[in-house]
Amino acid sequence: MAKRFFTQGACVLLSRPATLDEVGLLLGEFPIAKRIDRGTIPEMGGPSFTVAFRPEVNGYLTVDVQDHPWPDHMGDPQREPTLFGAWSMGFFGPFAFPGNLRQAAQQSWTWKDAKDLPDRHRAFIRVLSSYVLGASGTIAVLPQSYDPLIEIQFLTRVCRALLRHPSALAYFNPNGETLRNDAFLDRSIDRHTKEGLPPLDIWTNVRLFNPSNDWLLMDTVGMEQLDRPDSEACFPKGAYNPSDVDQFLRSVALYLMTEGEVIKQGDTMDGPGGVKWRALHVEEPLSPPPRRVLRWFPVDGSTPPTEISGS
Repeated sequence: MAKRFFTQGACVLLSRPATLDEVGLLLGEFPIAKRIDRGTIPEMGGPSFTVAFRPEVNGYLTVDVQDHPWPDHMGDPQREPTLFGAWSMGFFGPFAFPGNLRQAAQQSWTWKDAKDLPDRHRAFIRVLSSYVLGASGTIAVLPQSYDPLIEIQFLTRVCRALLRHPSALAYFNPNGETLRNDAFLDRSIDRHTKEGLPPLDIWTNVRLFNPSNDWLLMDTVGMEQLDRPDSEACFPKGAYNPSDVDQFLRSVALYLMTEGEVIKQGDTMDGPGGVKWRALHVEEPLSPPPRRVLRWFPVDGSTPPTEISGS
């Protein structure tokens, strides 16, 4: 998947469906460009508002209400062609992938109550950004002045407002497999604003996998929202503290965010255990979703299994 018709996306999971009037009250601080009371193809848009973001370059957000749970399987091309088509066109987020909600719940290390949200929620409010809504003729998917950080910050502000809905359960970002409650968003945004840093923990997740080969895998997911690659860290089981590897991956993500894609094949960085970690550019990640990744190994004399060595 890539940024095409839609460039960012997130949603708010609900315990009951929201009405468009309820949503309109929550969006009072934002400039509303259009209201649509009935969607023609529900999978591609229910009753909605269009919020102006950067109207000078046709930048808008759609905020639509869906009266059913998040379709985590993303549809079968034979039995559910409309749902499958909506997913493949980015209507659930440009980097959404089947199973994102289940993965987000399983890998929610900062909020244990998130584990049951896939089964507990009953509806959602979807927020998507685009620069081609209503456009005619040839138009660029991304304007020349495109800034993914400013865009996702604005979209997060909208989601933060929607979390005030009385049936709101959580903010869900399928592109970064993050499930966060309103308190987490408030704390993260306030803390990072004071530090002058982007709240990457709202948009991206760090995951832990045990592939049963005496090594562990930890990775980030969601950095493509900011036009940067994700990272994977592979290390012998028991040799490094996963909390330290988590911090390392977060530091790499921030470094890529601020400095650009400056890490070359074979470059090293100081990492967990007081040793250097070496980066490899690989074509396929070890765990879905498909995306660009840097794969990191500790330079400690250990020999990774062939299936993760990147060679």
